[in-house]
Amino acid sequence: MWGDPLDDLEVAMQRLQEGKLTLVIVKDGRLLYEGSDHGIKSLVDAIEQNGTLLRGASLADSVVGRAAALLSIHAGIIAVYGMTMSEKAREVLVDNSVKLQFSRMVPRIMNRRGDDFCPFEKAVLDVDEPAEAFAKLKIFRPY
Repeated sequence: MWGDPLDDLEVAMQRLQEGKLTLVIVKDGRLLYEGSDHGIKSLVDAIEQNGTLLRGASLADSVVGRAAALLSIHAGIIAVYGMTMSEKAREVLVDNSVKLQFSRMVPRIMNRRGDDFCPFEKAVLDVDEPAEAFAKLKIFRPY
């Protein structure tokens, strides 16, 4: 049905590490989206702009927390790489049979000051449904 998600993931990872990007999405060897915004803005924008085209794609992101994991599942992403990934993101991805890789695993994603949880993680703390997470984060947008 789709190309090899691990090949696409490798392309996305290389592109992420080459440029000043925070998010790269690849499907069937084609670049679908690149973003350089911090937080989840790029991922929300990618979903809004590409919709169902993202189904079966692979994503490389600089930071993958639970919020990004839920959004990835909502979009139909089948492989995720995080330069930094939280334990909760890994759980969500594994529970949804998403292939994953990471460079660094952390207990939780913190805010930029490092003194509290990331606001996006807080917004979906009690959310388990990917569609609900998308609706909440789309409105939330403290970016």
